[in-house]
Amino acid sequence: MQELLLLLLPVAAASGWLAARRSARKEKVPQGCETNPVYFRGLNHLLNEEPDKAIDAFVEMLEVDSDTVETHLALGNLFRRRGEVERAIRIHQNLIARPALTREQRAQALLELGQDYMRAGLYDRAENLFRELKETKLHVKQALSNLLVIYEKERDWKACLDVADELESITGSKMMLQKSHYYCELALAARVQGRGADALGYLKKALSTYRGCVRANHLQAQFASAQGDYRGAIKILRQTAEQDADYLPEVLPEIVSNFRHLGDLQELKTLLGEIVGQRPGTGAELAMVDLLIEQQGEAAAADFLADQLAREPSLALLLRSIELNARMPDAQSVKFLEGLRPHIRRLLDQRPIYQCNNCGFAAKTLHWQCPSCRRWSTIKRRPACETEP
Repeated sequence: MQELLLLLLPVAAASGWLAARRSARKEKVPQGCETNPVYFRGLNHLLNEEPDKAIDAFVEMLEVDSDTVETHLALGNLFRRRGEVERAIRIHQNLIARPALTREQRAQALLELGQDYMRAGLYDRAENLFRELKETKLHVKQALSNLLVIYEKERDWKACLDVADELESITGSKMMLQKSHYYCELALAARVQGRGADALGYLKKALSTYRGCVRANHLQAQFASAQGDYRGAIKILRQTAEQDADYLPEVLPEIVSNFRHLGDLQELKTLLGEIVGQRPGTGAELAMVDLLIEQQGEAAAADFLADQLAREPSLALLLRSIELNARMPDAQSVKFLEGLRPHIRRLLDQRPIYQCNNCGFAAKTLHWQCPSCRRWSTIKRRPACETEP
């Protein structure tokens, strides 16, 4: 409320100034001429902390002309930011209906009204306005950017590709990554509809648009696996992991699944061993545990887990160790649980205890001023972070 009142003060001042300016332009104005009473009514609402009524009064007083267009636009933006979209729409519609607007002013009002419609979820109306705005050759970049958002929400991927091409032509900035994802979405839709050839064609376009599209490679591997080409799927998945190692945890379960379909567990074990050594924490350890249980028994799997916990402890490995050792005799279980103590302590020591409520910055010690957002007294102890014994 206080913020809104502060924003309305300049509006009130501008309203009074514009009213006085119009009075000065008139000829033969009597000396006792009174200021527009609507202005005083608006000020009264403002002083009584009734901002909605104050805005209505100022809007009523401000006739739309070259002097007040910016004020109306500012008020409409204020309403939209506050979530009062209907009032913003009303102001911007009123602007567009005025014949006195210049071409530039009308284009600006169209842009604002389109954004109002988007905020209200009226995407068809917003689309029509942005298309009209594009034809005026004004604010074309903003219009196309908003159209792209609308088409993404409506999942009209072909329209997204057309708009992306237009944006590239006027900005000079390439949108290869976005376009490759649009082709991937088209491929998924084609696969659901049973158009396998079209789906593969879209994936090829995705990769020709952006060779580094991990998603397109991943989808190609899924298509190959669905057709029984497990060896080909493994090859593509391994190339995908090499292309971007951060996606290894996403593709690893599918690599394991394809090897199991082939029945080639020895090659799978070799590959998992390489990943465990080079990329710990990707899920290869747990896959290796399952494989060791099958081939060498639970004791070998438990020893492997103990080695991995000593090397790089994680909650997933701890949970798997507990599950595995729960089936051991009591004496061995007690010894095992005692061995978990240093691993749990290490995990606790690595965990941040404090977090900023404003920006999410995490820390191990209390900062009265957040180093990230510079806010004061926003860093608090995270939930479930008990005091150290």
